Amino acid sequence: MSSQQNLICVRVWDLPTRLFHWSLAICFVGLVITGTVGNAALIFHFRFGYTMLALLLFRLVWGVLGGRWSRFSSFLFTPKATLSYLKGQLPADPPPGHTPLGALSVWALFFFLIAQVATGLVSDDEISFFGPLSHFVSNASVGLATNYHTNIGKWILLALVLVHLVAIVVYSCRKHRLVSAMFHGDKHLPNPAPSSRDDTFTRLLALVIFALCAATAYWVSSLMPPAF
Repeated sequence: MSSQQNLICVRVWDLPTRLFHWSLAICFVGLVITGTVGNAALIFHFRFGYTMLALLLFRLVWGVLGGRWSRFSSFLFTPKATLSYLKGQLPADPPPGHTPLGALSVWALFFFLIAQVATGLVSDDEISFFGPLSHFVSNASVGLATNYHTNIGKWILLALVLVHLVAIVVYSCRKHRLVSAMFHGDKHLPNPAPSSRDDTFTRLLALVIFALCAATAYWVSSLMPPAF
């Protein structure tokens, strides 16, 4: 009997998490392209930005209510555990979700994506485009946010995404099927592990949550002054 036949199939990534992941990737690419082209493309940059806002709001909620391995509690590691992992001291029974290093990458991406969206909402290019919340803060705050959004944050995110892609390639070379698992949701493990709940109820719950998050993002966009 082959080693593959001895592995246990475990549902790690529920469907809402997988849809979020690929939607976020598409949205990020759209934001980079439209932000680089500028001019008329900035209309689509705003639309991608509002979509990104809805996705991030959804993930924050799903990090509490989602499948077992999508919850934030499943990839909260102590500094000691992370340091041990970096030293190559792997646990005897590693979790099927994020590794300590992978968790660091996810937290960093979340933090800087939220920062990028937040600063975008209060940015002003001083020509014809400005965020819907820019008129709620001081000019000094708008200037700081605009500078971060256009000159700092985007480069940090591009660097993080590059590191993320390199890590995927490295893990793939070691026969860790990270990409395929994010398509079908399952991992084949040598030891039993709890599966993430991924049924009709959780999928409908995720749909309701995302609808509320999308409505929130739309409401934020409606705060744009009529002059825009």
